[in-house]
Amino acid sequence: MNRPIRALAIACLVMFVALLANVNYVQFVEADSLNAKNGNKRVINEEFSRDRGAILVKGDPVAESVKSDDQYKYQRRYPNAKLYAPLTGYFSYIFGRSALENAQNSVLSGSDNRLFVNRVVDLLSNKQPKGGSVELTIDPFAQKTAAAGLADLGKDTKGAVVALDPSTGAVLAMVTQPSYDPNRLAAHDFSKVQKAWDDLRKDKDQPMLNRGTQQILPPGSTFKLVTAAAALEDLDLDPSDKIKAGRTLGFKGGITYKLVNENGSNCGGDRITFEQALNVSCNVAFGGLALKLGQDKLAAQARKFGFGTDPLAGIAANPSRFTTEGTDIAGPQLAQSGIGQFEVAATPLQMAMVAAGIGNDGDVMRPYVVKTVRSPNLRVLDQTEPERLSQAMSSGNAAQLRDMMVSTVERGTATSARIPGVKVGAKTGTAQSTADRPPYAWFVALAPADNPKVAVAVVVESSNTARDEIAGGRLAGPIARSVIEAVLGK
Repeated sequence: MNRPIRALAIACLVMFVALLANVNYVQFVEADSLNAKNGNKRVINEEFSRDRGAILVKGDPVAESVKSDDQYKYQRRYPNAKLYAPLTGYFSYIFGRSALENAQNSVLSGSDNRLFVNRVVDLLSNKQPKGGSVELTIDPFAQKTAAAGLADLGKDTKGAVVALDPSTGAVLAMVTQPSYDPNRLAAHDFSKVQKAWDDLRKDKDQPMLNRGTQQILPPGSTFKLVTAAAALEDLDLDPSDKIKAGRTLGFKGGITYKLVNENGSNCGGDRITFEQALNVSCNVAFGGLALKLGQDKLAAQARKFGFGTDPLAGIAANPSRFTTEGTDIAGPQLAQSGIGQFEVAATPLQMAMVAAGIGNDGDVMRPYVVKTVRSPNLRVLDQTEPERLSQAMSSGNAAQLRDMMVSTVERGTATSARIPGVKVGAKTGTAQSTADRPPYAWFVALAPADNPKVAVAVVVESSNTARDEIAGGRLAGPIARSVIEAVLGK
């Protein structure tokens, strides 16, 4: 064999080996990621012909597959569609999947490795593979109550409600308004699906946005709970200690700006107790505490509660922030940050985590919404175990802060959360936005205060309410109270 032929033979051998290696790599290493990729038409065609597993709440399907009369054999259907859309997401031939339909796709479609035996049995019996089911942590009564509370504020209302079990992190309710109907995106008439998608994407109210996890807004005075936690931890304050209050807070260095209280009040005097400062939501007092703490300690306390993280698996979310990374802020901005303004921005999920951490003796649990994953024959494949995300504060200081929150409900700004026979702790917030739009109304609460079973955060982004009547206690407080009553069975 002459040299050119030998070289050509070696080159062909090398290319053959490379081709064989690539085929094996694609088939065995990349197979799962390629199958899971949104837009893979071969996989989508196959999945649309399967009996996709259900997403369940208390045993009832909030997403299920039913037989259809077309080539795809099954149609995805969403009972109570708008109520659960932020959690289920959609399953669409054209636009793929979102939320739990995407995060739990391998189980729901039956392609999960843990369902290999089921697929072999189905193959031998000449049956199409069937998907497993996913059970959520949601309390359906709390979910419906939260949605009704937002709806009662009017059809143009934008807002969200998130409720957590403080001891486990389980999501008990997650509602956003406006919402959308994922049935429109799951239809097999693709021209109608395209029109539905275009309508949803053009809607200025962003109905596909999960305002509970994706919309970060100034939390206003509800952030004073974070500042209060830092003061208890780092300044060794007690609720009965006297702190600076009064009508204004000035700053050194020739700065003319002064921080003032809502409606120009003096909070009850030039020096008031720490507890009273929370009761009346004194801006001057908490701005002063922020200055004493300093940016680093206040930012660290926010991180301990979960700011800057994306803790909820399977649901699209944006991390809450204390301030822009790497930014050193001056005195006025630090004081504003201490009362939940300037660059502070949080999701309702994050503020529910703050309340839950205070309620759980200072331990912030990682939120989760998937309770159990089962095979088609109901065998448990996975069950979420509660996990501590961080320790935000000591148990002793958390107990003191809970007492201060209870006092705020009993004789402060959060009286709208009162429930006969139940100790409720809460904090209101009315966050300023821009001059051309109304404030955001916030409310966070926990109950029962001596052994919390629920922590809830409510934000009303906008509604038909007159601007001068917008306040966290007035708009968001009654919704929080009703959700607590629903969870506690009151």
